Amino acid sequence: MHERPDLIICEECDAVHRRPLLEHAEIARCLRCGGELERHNGSRHERLLPLTVASLIMFVIANSFPIVEIELQGLSSQTTLLGAVLSLNAEGMSLVALLVLATTIVFPLVQLLILLYLLLPSTDTLPRPGAKALLRLMHTVRPWGMVEVFLLGVLVALVKLSRIADVVPGMALWAFAALTILLTAVVSFNPRYLWRLLLVAPSVPATTPVQHDQELLP
Repeated sequence: MHERPDLIICEECDAVHRRPLLEHAEIARCLRCGGELERHNGSRHERLLPLTVASLIMFVIANSFPIVEIELQGLSSQTTLLGAVLSLNAEGMSLVALLVLATTIVFPLVQLLILLYLLLPSTDTLPRPGAKALLRLMHTVRPWGMVEVFLLGVLVALVKLSRIADVVPGMALWAFAALTILLTAVVSFNPRYLWRLLLVAPSVPATTPVQHDQELLP
């Protein structure tokens, strides 16, 4: 099977088009169903590496310091996210502990490390070793990264606990908030464009205007 970088297939209806060469802010849509074929991302991919590095820094801080400190009747208690996972496991909730570990630590970290590996500058023009497998893995684990869900759960718990105890937000809580914002920006980048950026040859100019008149192949 030969690769055809000059062609593009609509993900909605499987129509085959000649790959357009887009200008700034242009979007190519399928003539059959109107689905988005491709869009010009400008220099957005150049901001992806700094966002990934910043996310990793926030990730380390969020998992190294206590999330919150609770004071009740002179007693004080604080824990990190990993400590909370260990506590859940010790209380016999191993499945919940595994779910929290996977969705808030393992999967987000895997995604960020893959992006860092693929986006680091290199003098080699060939794709990074294992790039295809890593991009597929990132696409698989992306829906399971739920840092924002965890943060929302913590905030709800803090509001309820504030009625019966003194609650002091820790550094990790603010780091999780920053991490949520950064991850939102990182994951909003379509993996399909990252795949093309890293693995596919440059676009072949279309024979018709690309914004509205892509050529639909029989």
